Amino acid sequence: MKAFKYIILLTGVAVCGCKKTIDLYPQSNLNTATYYSNTSEVNTALTGCYNAMQKPMLEEWTLTELRSDNSIQGVAGSTSTPNRDLSDLDMFFPSTSHAGNYNYWLSTYYNIRNLNIVLNSLGVNYNEAPGTITYDETPFTLADADRKKMASQASFIRAYQYFNLVRLYGGVFLIHEPVSPIDAKSLNRSPKEDIYKLIIADLLNASANGPTAKFAQIPATDLGRANSWSAKALLAKVYLTLNRKTDAATLLQDIITNSGYSLQASYANVFSITTEMNSEILFNVRYKAGGIGLGSTFANSFAPLNSGSAVVNGDGLGLNYPTAELNNLYTATDARKAVNIGVFGSGSSAKLYPKKHISAVAIVRDAENDWPIIRYADVLLMLAEAQGNSTSSIGLINQVRVRAALTPLDPLLINTTALFENALATERRLEFAFENQRWYDLVRFNTTFTTITAEQTLKNHFAVMYPLHYVNYPSPRLTLAEMQALVTPEKMLLPIPQREIDNNTQLVIPQNPGY
Repeated sequence: MKAFKYIILLTGVAVCGCKKTIDLYPQSNLNTATYYSNTSEVNTALTGCYNAMQKPMLEEWTLTELRSDNSIQGVAGSTSTPNRDLSDLDMFFPSTSHAGNYNYWLSTYYNIRNLNIVLNSLGVNYNEAPGTITYDETPFTLADADRKKMASQASFIRAYQYFNLVRLYGGVFLIHEPVSPIDAKSLNRSPKEDIYKLIIADLLNASANGPTAKFAQIPATDLGRANSWSAKALLAKVYLTLNRKTDAATLLQDIITNSGYSLQASYANVFSITTEMNSEILFNVRYKAGGIGLGSTFANSFAPLNSGSAVVNGDGLGLNYPTAELNNLYTATDARKAVNIGVFGSGSSAKLYPKKHISAVAIVRDAENDWPIIRYADVLLMLAEAQGNSTSSIGLINQVRVRAALTPLDPLLINTTALFENALATERRLEFAFENQRWYDLVRFNTTFTTITAEQTLKNHFAVMYPLHYVNYPSPRLTLAEMQALVTPEKMLLPIPQREIDNNTQLVIPQNPGY
């Protein structure tokens, strides 16, 4: 059994099962080996790892949706530091010291650290050379089924966190067990191939050992927790990202045939706070209103600035502002438009806002809305992407279109690769708007598509939005040509936070090219 290196203290763990935040060791010098001494305590820590997924979400939309063609920083003339930081991300020249970028990085690695402690407590080892997960004995008595169920969930969350990191930054620090601060300084960035190796191992572990109950038979106590189906769906997306389309298709077909998950009849119902964890949700980051510290802040963050209480109690900040380009892409009959994009005001003073994350709040920044990570609609459209242009793939796209009250596509008219890829990319954009999917999609299309690239799509986006938005920035403003020149393959990755580089006095940490 590997040595337990419980050196890092877990200063606080939030518990979502009872939706409370519990500081387990306030101002304590007790080590985590003392804490993880039985099944109940490990499960409590694991639940805290679920809640810790909330913190990276605060920044993730700025690193994904805002950098795509779906969102802009809504106040072009603003010179405030927060708005300028958002604009810098939007226009592809973030500083290596960008605060939001660092906060995302830090909160993600914080949760990875906690997950590593949970997995270490459960006797879970990652073997780097073969890229496999194995199980040793635990330091306490634990039924094997319980251990593997908890380990599968921790593996899923760790894989999800690393999957986001590797897509945003490329090679990152590969840390799969608890390490001391001193030991951490001896670790440099690992190649992205090694990061994907861990991600795949974790998701294979999660899919093999997670619960396999069909959706209708999932116990109420397990709703919201990762299971074998959510692991298979995420692994399919990983395989697609690596252009392993056959492997992805096998998993996706299994989900469609055997999981019991399905599309909701109504698009609006997917996001309703009265029908959370419905048949379409394979995995959400969960939130709970009620003044207990676990509510979503996005209702107030995304509601229009200076809207008073017309949209949400306590006014909004006007963040994640939808582009006119996206708004105009929806047809009048598309049922998704009214769910995804709200309009406050009229005429020249009308303001758009992302509506799907907003519900009534009694307390400011304390909404109930969960954030979708994997939906059944994603499973259908990923399978279409894996299969390529075929009658079957058009049928999968049409399932999503019909639910949106749109006319089905005619397979006879989608008779070229370019037409198919455009149809699929457009459907994904409309379906998953403001769910932090668009950026990842565009970057993946560089691998899975032949006629669409992220770089050209974003250059086209700037061309459309420059006279509508970017021309209103204060002088000296970038020209359209200067903005488009910033969209390079190198800038598809974010900078490694400069503090990570500067704080390591033992190694030279390489920065991503272009920064």
